[in-house]
Amino acid sequence: MRLKPKQTEYVAAKIGIDLANAPFITLPKGKDAVVAAAKKIIDENLAKEHALDEKVKKILEENYDEIEFQHADERQLFFMIKKKMAEEYGVIMDYDDRYNDLAHLILDELYENYLAEYDVNENQVKNVIFKSFKAFADAYDEIDDIVYEKIKHMKKEIIPGSQDYELLYERLYQEELSRRGML
Repeated sequence: MRLKPKQTEYVAAKIGIDLANAPFITLPKGKDAVVAAAKKIIDENLAKEHALDEKVKKILEENYDEIEFQHADERQLFFMIKKKMAEEYGVIMDYDDRYNDLAHLILDELYENYLAEYDVNENQVKNVIFKSFKAFADAYDEIDDIVYEKIKHMKKEIIPGSQDYELLYERLYQEELSRRGML
């Protein structure tokens, strides 16, 4: 998934905002309860992917000598092994399928815990959640480029990877999300 652990809060907030703004949905326990439920499910999904990534890294490390001898592309091998093992770890590799699955899991959680009420087909509600994922994913690269350019053109040079850079990046990223109504 293109999401980083820090970003799950942003996606969950986007889902909460979009559900709160949908005219056919009411949130009896409020938007914050919806955001917390969505974040929990997204975090669990990312944890599965992280476990898979760690296993794949371990396999690559165990076979490092053979990989070097064969002059194999490690990134390509990583993806191929990850794709082969994904089902075993419960990870869906196709982004649209994964967002659809997550939307369904979130909808189930909202329904079971009385966090969302609606009088329309549940697919309409699931589509709101799915579109939140897509909107965030589509905006991510654009926002990342905007933030990078802002930092690049500052008077004071900020070194990428430094703590100052990370803090500034996070602040500017949040500002851009807020500007777009995604927070």
